[in-house]
Amino acid sequence: MPNQVTSDDAQRRDISDKRFELLVHAVTDYAIYMLNPDGSIASWNAGAERLKGYTEAEVLGCHFSQFFTPEDRAINKPWNAFKIAAETGRWEDEGWRVRKDGTRFWALAVLDAIRDRDGRLIGFAKITRDMTNRRDAQQALAESERRFRLLVASVIDYALFTLDLAGNIQSWNPGAERLKGYHYSCSYSNG
Repeated sequence: MPNQVTSDDAQRRDISDKRFELLVHAVTDYAIYMLNPDGSIASWNAGAERLKGYTEAEVLGCHFSQFFTPEDRAINKPWNAFKIAAETGRWEDEGWRVRKDGTRFWALAVLDAIRDRDGRLIGFAKITRDMTNRRDAQQALAESERRFRLLVASVIDYALFTLDLAGNIQSWNPGAERLKGYHYSCSYSNG
């Protein structure tokens, strides 16, 4: 009798399954959906609708490759994702994705293979998050740092350099080289 499922066990599992489904459908910051082994969409949460712009009725049964850019589809990226996820269990990517209205967003996407108890592939879990704002902020910071380095490197009338907490020189501009008389290649440490 150890492997026999009681009606109480089945009822608890049914309640647990319903709660899990409610949880997934309540998430709005992540697109969470299930794909059939052929790539067609089998489920769709509120986050997927908010992020991608499609209602569940519009996408169920459609192929998930429609969210990839034409450039990515041309190089078979969606199909390669399937192949990698099926072989290794997981595929992860950052890149452009396309919404219903045609706009693009920078996505962090994860595709996990789902297998039954016998190891047969029964589908894929797909999770996507919009990372556009983070990417834009990182690019703005990198551009600001680049402009600052150019500014510092162009100053020749003033010695500009930075030190770490131990007093070691971390950067040395051409003005410092000209005014101090030597090129920064110092390995001196006062500690």
